[in-house]
Amino acid sequence: MELNQDVVADVRKRLRRAQGQVGGLIQMMDDGRDCRDVITQLAAVSRALDRAGFRLIVSGLEQCLADGSEQGAADREELEKLFMTLA
Repeated sequence: MELNQDVVADVRKRLRRAQGQVGGLIQMMDDGRDCRDVITQLAAVSRALDRAGFRLIVSGLEQCLADGSEQGAADREELEKLFMTLA
């Protein structure tokens, strides 16, 4: 299954943002910032990564449902397993 280039661009943007957040987290820890602030930022990074993953899965499911073929059904089952790894 090939991904839509708009989806790829969106996910790449989300991942770059998360990459910046991780860098910020490392700096916060190096600076000895308050644990609550670090945990809050860590949760934000986690949500950003989850959203990127879910965006990929949604795109794949849309393609499988539009396809309707036997291969689409197999892809759908694989995407369901991937979804469960993020849940």
